[in-house]
Amino acid sequence: MYLIGITIGDPAGVGPEVTLKAITSNHSFKANYVIYGSVKVIEYYKQLLGIKLPLNKISRVCDYNVGSINVIDVIDITMDDFEIGKVSPICGDAAFKYVEAAVKDALIGDIKAVVTAPLNKEALNKGGYNFDGHTEIFAKLTNTSKYSMMLLGGPLKVIHVSTHISLRNACDKVKKERVFDVIKIANDVLIKMGIKEPRIAVAGLNPHSGESGIFGDEEINEIIPALQLAKENGINVDGPVPPDIVFLKAVKGKYDIVVAMYHDQGHIPVKLMGFDTGVNITVGLPIIRTSVDHGTAFDIAGKGIANEKV
Repeated sequence: MYLIGITIGDPAGVGPEVTLKAITSNHSFKANYVIYGSVKVIEYYKQLLGIKLPLNKISRVCDYNVGSINVIDVIDITMDDFEIGKVSPICGDAAFKYVEAAVKDALIGDIKAVVTAPLNKEALNKGGYNFDGHTEIFAKLTNTSKYSMMLLGGPLKVIHVSTHISLRNACDKVKKERVFDVIKIANDVLIKMGIKEPRIAVAGLNPHSGESGIFGDEEINEIIPALQLAKENGINVDGPVPPDIVFLKAVKGKYDIVVAMYHDQGHIPVKLMGFDTGVNITVGLPIIRTSVDHGTAFDIAGKGIANEKV
């Protein structure tokens, strides 16, 4: 029996709510699962949402029970330990430990994939964990050096050279080696997804892809050499395509995926085209990890109105 591990994210956010709604909905979640969280938090939301399924507190994946809400009680916190919708170091610590436990089980094969509900980066850091988000946590816990964030939303697939860093620093991350690594990761993952000959577009960093160096030389010095190396390795890649048209071309079917140079360059078009269906996948890992493509939504947390389909 294949089991999916679900981490509930920051307990002060919408993660526990959307997790329970998804696993108890007839249309949202079609898999066997184990929740990594805190039993008392799950009990609270189970009552809030009027869910009748029994709760099965387990310490090991092998204690899974069909027909129950199976929860591995990673850390014993209660709703009195934090305030819903507020940044809390307790919640940041808990969110990290949920992921840590799930990754451990995934690495030994007890679960086949990890699905993560959102965590809050400020709470994570206040909880003592200096990570920019889930992507970096998974890389560290799996000892992975070459990885990337891939978003799927509507008709678009986008993979990123850099993500959670300042725009100024993101420009410095556009290097031949990193761009090539992301192109290769994109090619490999699309082949695994069943696309035999992926068509990859690489976005430029600068307006008009630098206009032959007039608006910047990153394309000439870093991106084009990476493209040449990818082509030498048999990868079907095009670029650097001006970033103001590359996503339109992808939507129209010319490309299977776009390599974006930084966070917002890739996130904005994906969220515009498929906000309600967006999925975040960390690619390059030895395990499967997917996530919702939104945050903790502190403004609506605890109100019972979060949409598990988003």
